[in-house]
Amino acid sequence: MKKYLLTGLLVWTPLAITVWVLTWLLGAMDGLFAWLLSAPQALLPPSAHASIEQLRHVPGLGVLVMGLGLLLTGMFATNIFGQWWLRQWNRLLHKIPIVRSVYSSVKQVSDTLFSSNGNAFREAVLVQYPREGSWTIAFVTGKPGGEVAHHLPGPCVSVYVPTTPNPTSGFFLMMPRADVVPLGMSVDEALKYIISMGVVAPPQRAPAVQAAQSPGH
Repeated sequence: MKKYLLTGLLVWTPLAITVWVLTWLLGAMDGLFAWLLSAPQALLPPSAHASIEQLRHVPGLGVLVMGLGLLLTGMFATNIFGQWWLRQWNRLLHKIPIVRSVYSSVKQVSDTLFSSNGNAFREAVLVQYPREGSWTIAFVTGKPGGEVAHHLPGPCVSVYVPTTPNPTSGFFLMMPRADVVPLGMSVDEALKYIISMGVVAPPQRAPAVQAAQSPGH
C-alpha cells in the first residue's frame, strides 16, 4: 500500500505543481490586464463601461494581450526610432532620486541575465563550498571587476551557488579560476540536479575543459 501511494504521489505531484504555477501566472496576467483596463475607464463615457467589464471576464484574453504587448514592445525597441525613445526614457528615470537607484539596479541585473550577449548562467561548474572537501554545483556569472578585482589574488571568476531545493536564493562568491572545475552538463541539467537534491542526475559527458579558462568565452 505504501509503495502504491508513493508511486501515485510521484505521478501526480509534478502535474499538480505545473498546473499551480500556470494558474498563478494566468491569474497574475489577468490581474495586470484588468488593471490596464481600469486605467482608461474613467476617461470613457458610461456607455462604454459595460463593454470593458465584459472584456475582463474573457478567459485567456489577458495572456493574449500581454503576449502581444511584449511582442510589439520588442519590435519597437529593436529599431532605431524605438532605441532613441528608450534612451530618453532611461535618461528620465535616472533623474528621479529614488526611482533611479531601484530602476538602474533592476535593469543591470535583467540585462545581465536575459541578454543574449551576457555570460550569466551560461555554464555550470563544480566548486568547494562551504568548506574545503565539500563540493557543490555553481554557475559562472562573469568575472570580478572594478575595485574588487584589484584586491583579489590572481585571476578569479564570479559564481552563484544556489540553495536546494529553491535555487532562487543562494550565495555570490568570487573564487580563483584554478579552483573552479568545469562540467559538461548544461545549465538546465544542473538546475534539475540541484532542485532534485541529487536524485535526478544528468547523463555523463566529457567535461568542458575550456569553461574555467574565461567566463566570457
